[in-house]
Amino acid sequence: MIYERKIESLLRQRLSTFPVVGITGPRQAGKTTLAKSVVAQLAQKTVYLDLELPSDLNRLNNAELFLKENEQNLIVLDEVQRKPELFPALRALVDQHRVAGRFLILGSASPDLLRQSSETLAGRISYLELTPFHIRELPDGDFQKNWLRGGFPPALFAATETVAFQWLQDFIITFIERDLPQFGLTAPSQTLRTLLQMLTGIHANLLNQSTLANSLGLTVPTIKRYLSYFESAYFIRFLQPWHVNIGKRLVKTPKAYFRDSGVLHYLAGISDKNQLFGHHIIGASWEGYGIQQVIANLPPSVLPYFYRTKEGSEIDLVLVRGNAPVAAIEFKISANPALGKGNRIALTDLGSPPAFIVTPHTADYPLETTVRVCDLISIWKYLDKL
Repeated sequence: MIYERKIESLLRQRLSTFPVVGITGPRQAGKTTLAKSVVAQLAQKTVYLDLELPSDLNRLNNAELFLKENEQNLIVLDEVQRKPELFPALRALVDQHRVAGRFLILGSASPDLLRQSSETLAGRISYLELTPFHIRELPDGDFQKNWLRGGFPPALFAATETVAFQWLQDFIITFIERDLPQFGLTAPSQTLRTLLQMLTGIHANLLNQSTLANSLGLTVPTIKRYLSYFESAYFIRFLQPWHVNIGKRLVKTPKAYFRDSGVLHYLAGISDKNQLFGHHIIGASWEGYGIQQVIANLPPSVLPYFYRTKEGSEIDLVLVRGNAPVAAIEFKISANPALGKGNRIALTDLGSPPAFIVTPHTADYPLETTVRVCDLISIWKYLDKL
């Protein structure tokens, strides 16, 4: 079954407006499938090149000549980070013949890709990020399978949990042993795997790079460099704290999250629902899953943060437009959730924005005048109005 991705209509719109459109996101999130589905519906002729295939790479030995010969066609360049030297040529060709829909580039984020594109295609390209599947893209709303397995299509739609977690195992091995070296990170694979497993212990908690460095016998700058590659490859997310001038002692360290819950669960040794619900990580897992679901659906004008003071007042997710919090969200496992004292103090600090408690149980009811208990589907009745 083919599910429509949330950014599909945006992709069609951008192709009709910008000379270059880029789709970035982690490997195996579905970028190629999305691109092929959209371009198949276009009247414009398309040339598709997969730059992981030697035969397609050979066609670009004289890239300028090949691209000029196809200037009337939409050229799709898949895994474009394999050939970053293309970006100056794309810029020159766009400047010579600037029309909408000339190039569609697909790539797993990497330092090379981000640096090259920002230097050479500024003002010519519009980027879209494709995340793994989230709950609003699934018509059956089966969040429990999405939560357990994550959103990568081969895992989410696998016939069994065994197949799903075998795929996740292979995916992580490939990420460490092939993708990261290709992106430019040369480090012992066992060190990187150990670091990823250590990150499961701080998932949804404050990042302490010194502790990680000491545990691995590495320097803090080395750990920082490794984590920057994980982040650039859309493997982990650092959620930044929201700072307001309220005279409070605020936490200034980001919180660390695995972006895909299936990856977290595999690394934590979880492979079925019973193990998840009996595991000490379940609260952190639900928080991370919920934060990813919300962030994946936010408009660009709304930015995500967390809030925490040194005294312990905190809110898991603060949504900010401009310089004002417009919503505060807590993620709780309980079927009868309540706000703690620290949550209430934090809401007051933030100016008492609308607050939501999101649980894995079907819910949509007011807890208090400005606090509502929701699930991950019903909350969008309110967040879509922000």
